[in-house]
Amino acid sequence: MAALNGKGTGNNPEFHRDRLLLHVLGLGLEQTSQYLSQNRPGFQEFEAWIIHTAGRPSSSTIARLQNLYFGSPLPANVSSLFEHVTHMPDVLSMEDLQHWTEHGYVILHEAVPAADCAMAARTIWDALGASEENEASWYHKGHANIMVQLFQSPVFKKNRRSLRIHKAFAQLWGTADLWATTDRCSFNVPEKPGHVFQGPDLHWDVSLQQPVPLATQGVLYLTDTPPEQGALTLVPGFHQRLGKWMDELPESAYPREQDLHALGSIPVGGKAGDLVIWHQALPHGSRPNRGKKPRIVQYINMLPSQLQIHETWR
Repeated sequence: MAALNGKGTGNNPEFHRDRLLLHVLGLGLEQTSQYLSQNRPGFQEFEAWIIHTAGRPSSSTIARLQNLYFGSPLPANVSSLFEHVTHMPDVLSMEDLQHWTEHGYVILHEAVPAADCAMAARTIWDALGASEENEASWYHKGHANIMVQLFQSPVFKKNRRSLRIHKAFAQLWGTADLWATTDRCSFNVPEKPGHVFQGPDLHWDVSLQQPVPLATQGVLYLTDTPPEQGALTLVPGFHQRLGKWMDELPESAYPREQDLHALGSIPVGGKAGDLVIWHQALPHGSRPNRGKKPRIVQYINMLPSQLQIHETWR
């Protein structure tokens, strides 16, 4: 709000904590930013919008936020959850973890039950006013962008709280003390004349200032998604060679404007219920859907309370 009112101070050192606050309240970053920019609310008005949009936070949610901001004790049920996840059997094998180290991504199979995937996909279909049986409804003019600004749904929330997903992220981060993000969804329809893929193509969502620190990103396939059906596309292993590649670019070259597919991009297909987790240093994006059905996904990520963020965007 300070930035919107011309009183911003540049980079916000508390950005990550502010982001966690919105995530745990069940608010999407995009919908919150849009509301703030369009309404410029006072605190009480903002509070009322939060409760109307995502519901009143539970006492344990408030207690965990108090722990984040003031260092007060974690609520017992949250501590018990972390303890339970810590002692769960591993869901990623040694081979999975080796694949993560070498290639920068890993697939968690059967991350959520098939029934929950189907229910989440149905929620997206309904929100778009489209149906699987009516192909013409897929191409409504409001569907040009593959991103769906849809955040609040009991089934989305249930998927974010999957213990298998929590355990997978805990193995990658080395701690179960993680926060689930409240992310959007995606609906990528097959290309046809007059309706071509709008992106996003390969990109990074992080500053390329070296070294790029560890952070995860994730996408849950809600329907079977073969590689040609607009699957997640990334450049395997590029987290290992990003720095060298940037050093070898001509001084005037802008890294984000290079042909990133030439670096060795591949589509990563999966079954309904598969979660793909990747290192944020990998170029990634969607791709043109050359299949017969839409690609329908829910983005899910988990992050620790402390996260290294470069203040300079490159």
